[in-house]
Amino acid sequence: MNNRVIAIVNQKGGVGKTSCTLNIGAGLALKNKKVLYIDADAQGNLTVGLGIRNTDGENTIFEVLKGECSIKDAIIKTTNNASILPADIALAAADLELANEPGKDFLLHEAINLVKNEYDYILIDCPPSLGMMTVNSLVAAKEVIIVMMPEFLSAQGVSQLTKTIDIVQRRINHGLKISGVILNMYNGRRKLHKEASEEVAKMFKDRLYKTYIRNSVTIAESPGFGQDIFAYKSDSTGAKDFSDLINEIVKQENSNE
Repeated sequence: MNNRVIAIVNQKGGVGKTSCTLNIGAGLALKNKKVLYIDADAQGNLTVGLGIRNTDGENTIFEVLKGECSIKDAIIKTTNNASILPADIALAAADLELANEPGKDFLLHEAINLVKNEYDYILIDCPPSLGMMTVNSLVAAKEVIIVMMPEFLSAQGVSQLTKTIDIVQRRINHGLKISGVILNMYNGRRKLHKEASEEVAKMFKDRLYKTYIRNSVTIAESPGFGQDIFAYKSDSTGAKDFSDLINEIVKQENSNE
């Protein structure tokens, strides 16, 4: 199977990275792609957004990284075509508990290798930091998608992220590449957003997806109901934007072979 392992990143919080991960995966599943979500964020928002409210007594990504269980014993099926490796607040201890683990940067990579051929897409929702879990995600991934808001500070903050990606690419994961940049929470009526989007386009050129995800109440609401945008309100502007974006992502499959 020619699968894609994609880390969805931004070290800045509040840019809508998790909702993008959730809805991209849901749209791909609707296209009959087999999707595995990996929640690599101790906040566990992706896990909750997929309707999993309580992980007490369940295996999570933290148990997998510690070697206490196989990834196969922690994955939870959410729909016919989608599953998740969940996370909860226990993952916050990863930097401390796994600091002296041999090959600590490869723990997620090794876990994913056991199941990667079962999925078309593996989407890793990275935490809003450049710590151990983000590095693990970049080592495990083949591709990176950066989520940004159309603001100058957001654009400037991405420079440190791209440096980290470059370091991982040069030293550890030589095949890693930035496949795309998503401009999220866009409001075309705001001059600031238009100007910032022009700057982002100059910075990333053809790697910026043509589809901008417009600011949308329904996108913000849907995870609270444990639903993606397509299940929550399929006729919304948010659903249309994500559908168009997903078409762009799927078109990249041939270039990634």
